[in-house]
Amino acid sequence: MRLLHTSDWHLGRSFHGVGMLDAQRAFIDQMVATVERERIDVVLIAGDVYDRALPGVDVVHLLDDALVRLTSAGAKVVITSGNHDSAIRLGFASRLLERGGVHLRTKVAELDHPLLLPLGQDAAGRDAVLALYGIPWLEPRLVADQLGVETASHFEVTRAATALIRADIARRTNAATVHSVVLAHTFASGGISSDSERDLSIGGVGAVPLDLFDGFGYTALGHLHGRQALSERVRYSGSPLAYSFSESTQRKGAWLVDLEPDGVTSVQEIEWDAPRTLAVLRGTLAELLDEPGHAWAETAYCQVTLTDAQRPVRAMERLRARFPETLVLAFDPQGGNDPDQASYSSRLAHAPDDLAVCCGFLDHVRGRSADQDEQEALAAALENVRLLEASR
Repeated sequence: MRLLHTSDWHLGRSFHGVGMLDAQRAFIDQMVATVERERIDVVLIAGDVYDRALPGVDVVHLLDDALVRLTSAGAKVVITSGNHDSAIRLGFASRLLERGGVHLRTKVAELDHPLLLPLGQDAAGRDAVLALYGIPWLEPRLVADQLGVETASHFEVTRAATALIRADIARRTNAATVHSVVLAHTFASGGISSDSERDLSIGGVGAVPLDLFDGFGYTALGHLHGRQALSERVRYSGSPLAYSFSESTQRKGAWLVDLEPDGVTSVQEIEWDAPRTLAVLRGTLAELLDEPGHAWAETAYCQVTLTDAQRPVRAMERLRARFPETLVLAFDPQGGNDPDQASYSSRLAHAPDDLAVCCGFLDHVRGRSADQDEQEALAAALENVRLLEASR
């Protein structure tokens, strides 16, 4: 039995204002090709299928197309809902979809309702089965009562959910050898986060301890966007595409999990080709425009931090002449006038005249002082205002 562990598709998401549907279609093409080439039996999607609770029509069509292609390639699909998904909307028609090989686990009531798949006989001659459980995103305040816990925390609701799964496994072991795989969308301690994940709880991230997943054959986690192994049997697949510049060094992909009647035999990396390279550049404007070593970034999506002592004129326009896909521009002046060194209000209070106030405003918002031409234009405008007021 071969499983492909994925998560955090975030269909419908944009990247700093750039639509990503074409890139997401390309990822789905790669995934379907992998399912066909590697003869994948089950595709796991551990939450955040969509980027928002109310996805657009074109986004829903993209998921529909992906599910049709995956099941046509011979794979079953198991999906749990993440914090970006609407569990109710994603779970619509779940009983009907099961007939087509798509198994949705979006309800608390279905935590101990696994998808059971035969694995043959183990070394002891017992029938072995794969039990696939899905833990959807659990909002503590909303599910605490259903799970019978007094403290509405991520730890308590996740502990209650895994306890239900363990009890179900124990019941089933009387009849067969059970190898369990659990999908969960959560922040397990030890995971390395990146900027494009949103907090799991108001005021901070509610991490859950790794030992809550002890004893399961494999735990397929979602929520963190970097592929990583927290232990041999507890892993994040990460997102299939980079959704922030903090992910620029990550290799995107999935985990290929092999199981036999005696359990998990191997876990291998699967990699997806990135539709476009991400570049994080830093330096003065002249350095970035002249440095030959930055040629590779000319076709990349770029995040640029300029370190000029004063903010260059038409900085974005000039950067895009060489790096046309510059999406983020920041300034970190080195050795120059930092507009944050003194508050704007304190500098305004010491301005000797109206011209100084106007020039100070330009300095504050641009990070550089007004040049001679700008000062003359401002002085002329102020004089016109004074003449207009005097004539009234």
